[in-house]
Amino acid sequence: MYLCYIDESGTTDLPGNTSHFVLAGLSIPVQKWKTCDQDIEAIKQKYALAGQEIHVAWLLRKYIEQSKIPNFSALDHKNRRIQVETLRKAELLRLQNAKKPKQYKQARKTYAETDKYIHLTLDERRRLVSDLADCLSNWGFARLFAECIDKVHFNPAITKKTVAEQAFEQVVSRFETFLQVVSTGAKAELLGLLIHDNNQTVAKKHTELMKHFHSQGTLWTQISNIIETPLFVDSELTGMVQIADLCASALRRYLENDEKTLFSQIFRVADRKGKVAVGVRHFAKQPCPCMICAAHNPGQPLAAVP
Repeated sequence: MYLCYIDESGTTDLPGNTSHFVLAGLSIPVQKWKTCDQDIEAIKQKYALAGQEIHVAWLLRKYIEQSKIPNFSALDHKNRRIQVETLRKAELLRLQNAKKPKQYKQARKTYAETDKYIHLTLDERRRLVSDLADCLSNWGFARLFAECIDKVHFNPAITKKTVAEQAFEQVVSRFETFLQVVSTGAKAELLGLLIHDNNQTVAKKHTELMKHFHSQGTLWTQISNIIETPLFVDSELTGMVQIADLCASALRRYLENDEKTLFSQIFRVADRKGKVAVGVRHFAKQPCPCMICAAHNPGQPLAAVP
């Protein structure tokens, strides 16, 4: 049996505040789950983040308070935290007294999301994410599936689907095809289960879509190896969903900002048929010069390949 952990990066809104929406699924054999979880926790412990959630978008931001503290990198973790918390409390009080409710609300959200990381410098946080990506790149048993949609070129009137629906159908189709292929090689039916970061709105939509796929199939394949509807879990408690978040973030950061380092690490486990990376697609205007399109669909019209 294979588990496929799913997470997203970017917004599905058109146009929204991101140019791309990425849905990524990272699959591992069920018997490798414990090994992967232990690998992830070992890296977290190295950075004093044992048991904490890894969220790439918040990790890789600059924390302005750190730049205001003299010799911040020379401080130990405890004193780094004390000084950052002091500055953040002062800023919240300033915004409150200045009667700036929007800025106050946003600051509180930012501080809550990043609080667990404030004892690490930006360079240390970058190394943490790189270490996790490097660990993933060495899991020869892992397979990455993803749909990366350039929303500028997405027309729901033509696709008859929303951004979210197309992304989910594509990831499900590729995971199902992978299961069918490995089942043929193993001469036994190998099953798969989708495990998704918990979101009530997404849970309802994806559950309904999966029921439809079980009944009618997707545009590309009948569903015979993926069992049940997705299992929705708390990403804060599930390390592998956090690695799926890393994959989705790395893909979007590459497509939007040309950040190649993380992308190159995680793209090593993209599902492949020979030299073609069939597992990851970039839905974009063609010809597209990106490395995903070059690896996924060399010399062919993008829309012709599932």
